[in-house]
Amino acid sequence: MSELGSMFRPIFILLGIVIGLEIIFDRLLPNLLEDIRIKKKLNAGLKYRSDIELLHWLRSLKPWEFEEYIASLYSKLGYKTKRVGGGYDGGVDVIAEKNNIKHYIQCKKYITSKVDVKDIREFYGVLVDHTTKGKGIFITTNVFTSEADYFAQDKPIELIDGQKLVRLIQQVNRL
Repeated sequence: MSELGSMFRPIFILLGIVIGLEIIFDRLLPNLLEDIRIKKKLNAGLKYRSDIELLHWLRSLKPWEFEEYIASLYSKLGYKTKRVGGGYDGGVDVIAEKNNIKHYIQCKKYITSKVDVKDIREFYGVLVDHTTKGKGIFITTNVFTSEADYFAQDKPIELIDGQKLVRLIQQVNRL
């Protein structure tokens, strides 16, 4: 029996190597390449010189890419971030934590639509369940209606429209 086992041992070793390579090439490598592609695309926004070009580039991102970009931006500001966006995100796309205080970020990649008071009210309802010391940050690539702006004034919600977002990106790029 031991002769038979030693005869098949090289085959088992080879089989283990083949399975290991299959895992690397079928599962790990595609994920790594996708991560590299996403980071390259998100870093491409840094090449834009004018505010209008940068805003146009932000609006060209897919919603999940925009959320990922915002998480990356806040990481560069010293926050520990986690993207939680998606269909079942509960109204929060990114959680950004700094000094043990969590901030909840909602991202709306709008081109022509304005963020209205209904959007801010819904986000405020989400915040009531989550925040004690932190605040909500609502980021859009477009603008907020005056009603949305008025509603948020006495709430723990910071509104960042497209122009403020461009200034924030430029600030981070100067760091």
